[in-house]
Amino acid sequence: MQSLDTDNQDLEQKETQPAVDGGRVDDLAVGNCKTIELPEGRELALYNVNGEFYATENFCPHKGAPLAAGTLCDHTIECDWHGWQFDVRTGECLTVPEKLETYEVVVEGGVIKVLI
Repeated sequence: MQSLDTDNQDLEQKETQPAVDGGRVDDLAVGNCKTIELPEGRELALYNVNGEFYATENFCPHKGAPLAAGTLCDHTIECDWHGWQFDVRTGECLTVPEKLETYEVVVEGGVIKVLI
């Protein structure tokens, strides 16, 4: 019986998964967030929470406010328009039963990459 190295398979899958450049680690200070524009008018919000990076869709499901313009406090982003709050790790809304799409973030050589 042949054993499989699942860690290598996971790494290979990540290397082939499409990614967008989120910029350099040094360019996004702790406690800040920014918008990453994608093709077809889509946008992601990228967050730096104590040196850990997270990404979600950028538009609040309530009225479409850009979440990257909201207030980030620890792992919670609060929409500036109506105060809806989301956990950036999971996309779960802490205010109502809604959820944001989340994306895996990796850092390679000081560059942030969001897997889409």
